[in-house]
Amino acid sequence: MNTSTILDLEPKALWVNFSALNAIPRASKKEEKVREFVKEFADRLALPYKEDAIGNIVIYKPASPGMENCKTVAMQSHLDMVHQKNKGTDFNFDTDGIQMYVDSDWVKAKGTTLGADNGIGVATILALLASDTIAHPAIEALFTVDEEAGMGGAKFLGTDLLSADILLNLDTEEDDNLCIGCAGGVDLTATATYTQELLPASTNWVSYQIQLKGLEGGHSGVDIHKGLGNANKLLNRLLYELHQSVGFRLHSFSGGTLRNAIPRESEAIVVVAVDKSETFLEDYQQMTEILKAEQRFTDSNLQFCIAEVAVPKSVLPVANQQDFLQGIEAAINGVFKMSLSIEGLVETSNNIAKVVIKDGSVKISCLSRSSVRSNLWALASSLKSAFELSGMQVTFKGEYPSWEPNTDSEILKVCQATYQELFKEPAIVSAIHAGLECGIIGEKYPNLDMVSFGPTITGAHSPDEKVSISSTQKFWKYTLEVLKNIPHK
Repeated sequence: MNTSTILDLEPKALWVNFSALNAIPRASKKEEKVREFVKEFADRLALPYKEDAIGNIVIYKPASPGMENCKTVAMQSHLDMVHQKNKGTDFNFDTDGIQMYVDSDWVKAKGTTLGADNGIGVATILALLASDTIAHPAIEALFTVDEEAGMGGAKFLGTDLLSADILLNLDTEEDDNLCIGCAGGVDLTATATYTQELLPASTNWVSYQIQLKGLEGGHSGVDIHKGLGNANKLLNRLLYELHQSVGFRLHSFSGGTLRNAIPRESEAIVVVAVDKSETFLEDYQQMTEILKAEQRFTDSNLQFCIAEVAVPKSVLPVANQQDFLQGIEAAINGVFKMSLSIEGLVETSNNIAKVVIKDGSVKISCLSRSSVRSNLWALASSLKSAFELSGMQVTFKGEYPSWEPNTDSEILKVCQATYQELFKEPAIVSAIHAGLECGIIGEKYPNLDMVSFGPTITGAHSPDEKVSISSTQKFWKYTLEVLKNIPHK
């Protein structure tokens, strides 16, 4: 359906702002246009704002009549979104607005990520700022940048922007959850170079492009426990097995896009001696059927495609090829350890997010997460060892802290009581195996009392992302009631 259908949804103020937001390209580190949109929004309302050196913006709105003695609330969401699209989708994230449509109770996007993460939170805050009828305490509306690519906005957040007592983060994706803790993380990058080698002219060669596609993908934190296929690990496993049984020469390998998205697609170009090609294809068929059978419960649309292509002039040296395949094979991917303090919570995990091997260079990018810093670095050390034993150099950057749960939080008790009163059942109090900006913001503003909640969003960070319309209505109603119940200073 067209955008006008989105504009007819309730609450209209929220969906109008979400539609306006989704007309603006807003990749991480490219938030210039959406930042201008937010500042112009404040100007139209004659509300003061501040912008720090990295581009975070805070808009200040005084309390509505009768709520001047309530504690000040910071309401926070991030402006950037993950840019992912299905292969074959004709879409330019630098210039095009997200093409939304309604499907029953869901708002979806055509072939791309939707940006509900965290656009619904941003749209909600904008709607509150624009309203002259909603009861609320003094609000400091914090819009951060660069969340999806390493939480750069929160890391460099100015320390003179907030005076609030409470922070409501609107970046949780299940509408019955009150999140009070999150994992920290660190980016690992393994690199190497190799001297490209010419194929021996004495052998007749045939070359194949192998593509893996159709995986579900998803968020590398909140979805990591689901057993979803990682395109880089699955393709590498296929190549490793074929290398052991038949032998081939690797020309290139490419898979994954973003550090916080489970990779959905990957491809490689290999070269096989003609007299071994029949055996190679037989073993390929057998191994791909095994992998599809293993992943059938989580990734029923998994496909392997093989096509003969022109034989490239150069390949990796045999020793380097063996090292790289073994390194990726040995590297941990998925859940490393479950929490011993919160039942069902992943404590520590890794996502082999992106692999590029071509033109004499290798780069492997991982995002490791944990709610226990010592175990984060135990995992990081294991990965570093696997890659260094394979002849690669390993660097770490972008570490961010976890958010330690506080079950005695005053705002948590308010949120619990409000949820029980509205919906006649208790909310689920939880921690999340993903990075929320709360941990970083809490380091800069240690006196903030924090909780995170939001509407139901599924498939975040993938083109399957969608947000529930009825859940968004529930979330809006709940947010307004929480604001009414903010305690006095």
